[in-house]
Amino acid sequence: MQGEVVEAFRGGMYRIALDNDHETLGYVSGKMRRYRIRINPGDRVTVELSPYDLTRGRITFRQR
Repeated sequence: MQGEVVEAFRGGMYRIALDNDHETLGYVSGKMRRYRIRINPGDRVTVELSPYDLTRGRITFRQR
């Protein structure tokens, strides 16, 4: 899913407004932490949603 970061929380958690008008809570994937990719509010990101809980997801890519 594609979306935009709305708000940043402590511990690498972010509130993301998805393109289908839903909101989800996302965390940064391990490779993004490893390479220290920064995410700021307003950035466009790609999110993998959990099939068990659609309000949670993992941020896997930040568009430039």
